[in-house]
Amino acid sequence: GFLMQTSEMLQKICMRNLVRKYCRGLTAERKVQLQQKVVTSAVFSGKKEGYLESLSQPFLETRLKENDLNPKVLQLIRGENIKYVTPVIKYDRNGFKARERLLVLTQSSAYVVEMAKIKQKIEYSTLKGISTSNLSDGIVVIHVPEDNKQKGDVILQCEHIFETVTKLCILANKQSLVKVVKGSLRFRVGSGKEGTMVFTVGPEPQVFKDKTGQLTVV
Repeated sequence: GFLMQTSEMLQKICMRNLVRKYCRGLTAERKVQLQQKVVTSAVFSGKKEGYLESLSQPFLETRLKENDLNPKVLQLIRGENIKYVTPVIKYDRNGFKARERLLVLTQSSAYVVEMAKIKQKIEYSTLKGISTSNLSDGIVVIHVPEDNKQKGDVILQCEHIFETVTKLCILANKQSLVKVVKGSLRFRVGSGKEGTMVFTVGPEPQVFKDKTGQLTVV
């Protein structure tokens, strides 16, 4: 019995040393990757289509560099540390017109940017929620408070949905606010009105306004 106990203890010590050695050998970049993927797993594992396929794709630090941004935009958000920039499609809250925008995530806020203009600023401290569907679309809705500063919730389509949502909820420290919804979700249009988005499955991906005025994501 004593020998077995000793053997077990040695095995545990050996394993601990191996783990420690592995962790020490990790580059800072690899550590960040693992930390981010742990959050992605907590938020999406078993909930959203495409999650398993996303595991093998390393997250990039950013999709666009800081100097890809318009100097006017850089001037407007100067003093805030820019952490992540990605191209997105933004859907208008009323007519659901698709518009090309950039999503800029800094240390303290998310910005929806059009060329040289900031269209919307969302301070992380005011974030009310982040919603995605359980299907393989790249739609994310950023829910904001109902106040004079905000025009309404932000509807975005992202090519790298797992990466973008993970970066957002880590920077905002709002992992618990991410919801993966089935069927449909409600969003705020502004001035007390609400809209509905419907998620469905079809032969080809598309996003359109249906006859009842709902935004349909296929």
